[in-house]
Amino acid sequence: MTISNSTTAALFFDIDGTLISDKTNKIPRSTIDALQLAKDKGHLLFINSGRTICAIRPELKAINFDGFLCGCGTFISYHGQVLFKRSIDETRGNDILDKMQACNVDCIVEGSKDIYFPRHISRFADMEKQRNYYKAYFGLAQKTHIEDRGFIFDKLFARTDEKSDKQAFFDFLSEDMDIIDRTEGRYEIVPKGCSKAAACDYIVKKLGIAPENTYVFGDSTNDMPMFQYARHAVAMGCHDKTLEPYAEFITKDVEEDGIAHALKHYGLI
Repeated sequence: MTISNSTTAALFFDIDGTLISDKTNKIPRSTIDALQLAKDKGHLLFINSGRTICAIRPELKAINFDGFLCGCGTFISYHGQVLFKRSIDETRGNDILDKMQACNVDCIVEGSKDIYFPRHISRFADMEKQRNYYKAYFGLAQKTHIEDRGFIFDKLFARTDEKSDKQAFFDFLSEDMDIIDRTEGRYEIVPKGCSKAAACDYIVKKLGIAPENTYVFGDSTNDMPMFQYARHAVAMGCHDKTLEPYAEFITKDVEEDGIAHALKHYGLI
């Protein structure tokens, strides 16, 4: 499974705030057209998202990406074939959920088949907003709750505040989990060694992509590993400032045709 054309580029895209506008919750027409032009040029397109595979919106799947790198590197597929999958052992997962509740931490528990929330209403309004989003767009987060157990998951998204014993929870996770600070008491928690960079590296090596032909596009802190990894890193116009030291190019906002602008800047379309 090797790409023979030395000019083929691998393009890795975050979703929220990169392909999908945080303002309109839509993919701009210019982005869809630009991605198709890049495909026509022979380049390879990959989603590289913190979302697990069950939470990839249908309109993104319709764009015909070459592969999906999901859950911060816990799931990798190429042309419909699953190449890599890593979940948290059920026993360890249950222990994590018990500790989460003991430490008064709220979590969204993300698996490949479903998303799990607590049965009670969260004290965090943004968590309830996410619950409603998963229900409305995907029909997820409805049948099984965190308290029910009996499921396997890949990662977590945690919310903490002054009521949380955050340090005790993180200490409990430290042996086998990595914690990604999303700022303001928000954290992504993934199996140790999994990241957007690890997912990029897996694909690049698997397909024999030249390092100078790797491009990543993102806007938030969980994009940092792939920004540090790739030869060409593009930050969206609206982006977390921690990305700037690693960004080779800052494009326009999503709504201002930022993806098309960046692809034209690099001569990829």
